[in-house]
Amino acid sequence: MNRPITNVVGRPIMLILLPSLFFPFSLIKDDAHTEDVIEDEAENQSEEERRALLAPVNDPKRRRVDLYDITERVEMGQMASMFFNKVGWYLFYLCIVIYLYGDLAIYAAAVPKSLRDITCPVNITCNIKPSKQINLTNSSPCWGTTVNRQNAYRVYLAAFSLLLGPFVFFNVQKTKYLQLLTSLMRWVAFTIMIILAMTRITHGKGEGHPVMASVTSVPNLFGVCVYSFMCQHSLPSLVTPIKNKRHLSLLVFFDFLVILVFYLVLSFTGIFCFKNMDIKDIYTLNFMDKCDPITSAQEISYFLGLFPVFTLSTNFPIIAITLRNNLKTLFHRDGYTYPWIIDRIFFPLLTIVPPIAVAFGTDDLEFLVGVTGSYAGAGIQYLVPAFLVYSARKEQRILFGPGSINKHTSPFRHSFWVYFVWVWGTLSIIFVTVNHILTKS
Repeated sequence: MNRPITNVVGRPIMLILLPSLFFPFSLIKDDAHTEDVIEDEAENQSEEERRALLAPVNDPKRRRVDLYDITERVEMGQMASMFFNKVGWYLFYLCIVIYLYGDLAIYAAAVPKSLRDITCPVNITCNIKPSKQINLTNSSPCWGTTVNRQNAYRVYLAAFSLLLGPFVFFNVQKTKYLQLLTSLMRWVAFTIMIILAMTRITHGKGEGHPVMASVTSVPNLFGVCVYSFMCQHSLPSLVTPIKNKRHLSLLVFFDFLVILVFYLVLSFTGIFCFKNMDIKDIYTLNFMDKCDPITSAQEISYFLGLFPVFTLSTNFPIIAITLRNNLKTLFHRDGYTYPWIIDRIFFPLLTIVPPIAVAFGTDDLEFLVGVTGSYAGAGIQYLVPAFLVYSARKEQRILFGPGSINKHTSPFRHSFWVYFVWVWGTLSIIFVTVNHILTKS
């Protein structure tokens, strides 16, 4: 396995990026964020990673360089090794592992569900009012009278598991062109959905009448928040190669502003275009209405319907391998080497079996997203980054004193924001838990 890139000289990047990392700029779900979720952080920690992050300010080697230059990419796993004690380190990786398990379960359910809804024939008579149409359930027939929709979903899930599951036993490398292709498909699909929804609204066929707020939807809010927060995991990869970083904060701000505007347009056109109770949990499936002349183009319908299949299938092995390596790191002990059967058989099976089992048990993506984001997601997007910011600033004061000037300092540099995020994250978890209990009762 390749060791994460890190050295003592490159570690000042943490003191620069962490203040901006904990404050989400966008709150809308990105369905295909996975290549930026988390880098492969599952390597044994070297002695170098346990040393002081920066040499004291009176070190002559440090006087010749700008301590706040961003020269090297440092990911969250390395940050945890730098700043957290042993308990904090274990909690961080436990949070990452739980989140990735939920992520894989969502992927494993979304792809078969899309394939089932595309291939199961639906007898719809366009001149019959929607209220009189047959409501589809898992027991509705799919292929003849012998295979219902639930069994069709499980057939596709079994095929998905057999085709993509074995990748977890290996390492995936050189995915640059694959990621470029999926990114292109993503932009094309999003643009088509926005245009179709806006066309339908401007033709007076918009059916959405969203309420101002819905308390019962709060768990899903936190669930989808974490997916757009994951956009911020690409910051180290985006920022490090930039040569002139003088206007870096402004550049990052406009970058996330564009993301926010794009997601808002996609979301608002959707909620005003379709009936709120009829919006499917896989948004692309809303554009397969054969009775609507605006969305009835067969080629576009199949492209949008298969869009999650292509993008999520290509990212599933990457996330699975990342989870496998994080599991190895979580259970690793210094001076201990895993036996071959544990390293090459047990950990891959431990990675792939639980999410596939969950997907066989339910295809309710709204539930899976809500649970994953409400707990592990809240830790990743609120608690962990705030603790990293607090620890990084504390070490900065110890090494350089209170008068050191960070030219890339965050506009949220006041300690109030760190405490605010801690309180907000804790209250979010409590509120969501109570809401889940009340909903079930």
